[in-house]
Amino acid sequence: MQTAHEVRRLAEAALTWVSTHRDGFALGDDALAEHGNVNTTWKPLGELAQVCVCARRHTDPADPLHVTASDLLSFAWQQTGRGALFVELQRLEPFATYPLEVYAAFASAGLRHAGYERATATVARTRGWHVTEQEPNRRMSVLNSERRSGIPQHGQMGPALDRTWLAGLPEPWTFELAAGYTLTHVIFHLTDWGLTPQAVPPPVAAYLRHWLAPWLDTCLEDEQWDLSCELLAVASSLPGPPDRALLQEAWTRLSPAQGDSGAVPEVGGRGGRTAEPAFLDCYHSTLMTVFATVLTLDRLREDGVEAAVDVAGGQGAPG
Repeated sequence: MQTAHEVRRLAEAALTWVSTHRDGFALGDDALAEHGNVNTTWKPLGELAQVCVCARRHTDPADPLHVTASDLLSFAWQQTGRGALFVELQRLEPFATYPLEVYAAFASAGLRHAGYERATATVARTRGWHVTEQEPNRRMSVLNSERRSGIPQHGQMGPALDRTWLAGLPEPWTFELAAGYTLTHVIFHLTDWGLTPQAVPPPVAAYLRHWLAPWLDTCLEDEQWDLSCELLAVASSLPGPPDRALLQEAWTRLSPAQGDSGAVPEVGGRGGRTAEPAFLDCYHSTLMTVFATVLTLDRLREDGVEAAVDVAGGQGAPG
């Protein structure tokens, strides 16, 4: 089956780009600035850590993808001062949730800072933390982050899920970009980033199995590569056997979006393989390519796809 070989190639090239451009994820002097932009400092670093954790989970320790992901995760942890910067963030913004959401990725890989966890656990016991108004999918993120960090969860995942667009099984024609990104993250938080597909309730799983294909078709046609990768990650995070036909067609259509460097632009650029997009225009979509590909490869391997030799074997070490 061509899917495994092609997906493996995409994964290696994307992770090579991430490794080569690791300095773009480094925290600068503005990481703790009062008016610093979290979206260009902590967010990219946290996304790097999360994707590396997933790549490690779903690959064999001897796999070059696993080795490179481990190296990048170590780099990301060093950027946080081995957790010390989270303590400072907690002091500066005690009721902000994003530090815990970033920290949780490291904690899930065994990289922990006891002082930060003690300080955050204290804040997490307050009424102010419990009643902070959040979008339901963001509430799911915080709940999952608490669980991963060993902090008592301040609520249950089920009620938060029930308030989401996805749990309402909405009319499929109401799908658009914002709904798409929301539903993907609902599944990511619900399954702990693809680790526990069985956590998806049967009605939600059945709904997604029915409608993912046309939604993905629409995104690929519109060259929405970033969201397409997230939807592919969702397809590999559902219980039961993977939809091989959907995966094969989607990855074949997405492949031309990847440039020679391994970068995948967030939007557009089909066929523009030599033009290197700016870091902020491609880092997330390239990370999502890594995330979706390692999930796909793992699910194909679990399903006993004939091309498992392509999945397990390296095609050259990235980075």
